[in-house]
Amino acid sequence: MSDDDARPTRQQISDAVDPTGWCLILGALYTEVTASTLAEASEIAALAVSTTGADGQTHLSVDIRADRAVLRLQSSDDCRVTGRDIRLAREVSAALASRGWQPMPGAVQALEIAIDALDIERVRPFWKAVTGYVDEPGSELNAALIDPAGRAPVIWFQQMDSPRPQRNRIHLDVDVPHRAAEARIDAAIAAGGRLLSDEAAPAFWVLADPEGNEACICTWQGRD
Repeated sequence: MSDDDARPTRQQISDAVDPTGWCLILGALYTEVTASTLAEASEIAALAVSTTGADGQTHLSVDIRADRAVLRLQSSDDCRVTGRDIRLAREVSAALASRGWQPMPGAVQALEIAIDALDIERVRPFWKAVTGYVDEPGSELNAALIDPAGRAPVIWFQQMDSPRPQRNRIHLDVDVPHRAAEARIDAAIAAGGRLLSDEAAPAFWVLADPEGNEACICTWQGRD
């Protein structure tokens, strides 16, 4: 297996890309480059595309806005980070630095929708049909559904062991850079929320709004 084909652990991925201005969020590498105009953001995106070359076709995605370009690297074959993605992140960062652009991942986040179910095999086809989503590549039958256009949040299914009628069955998972988790939790509590559980931290913390609706702040840590 070549270094490009390697499947490193989450810790190895984070250690490798952290010095280059990228971060691991929800199984992908992200960075953000600020821009003063839409034209500049387009230049940043074009540089990333040219730097990744043919590999970019199956590894790079870009979100361009008037004030920033968000870059994402992940193998589209199995929706995970490989050695190739790590190499591409380093090469893109070097190319950006040569033009005076600084990749900074701090503001990047990814959103998941989690659906609790007693019988995942029974409810999953409904959500696949109603959203027009497709199976996540490389995942098991009952695993995540993804937007084929790559725009909307991932949907995944959490196995319930018994009915919980007094608890919301759909919640948001907000995946953030690991260094941003504490500040996000503090902000949620300051806004009227409360911490329900940190038992699984630093993988995730469970919070609730004033009426008990739940959300999780998630990081890559504590999952290997």
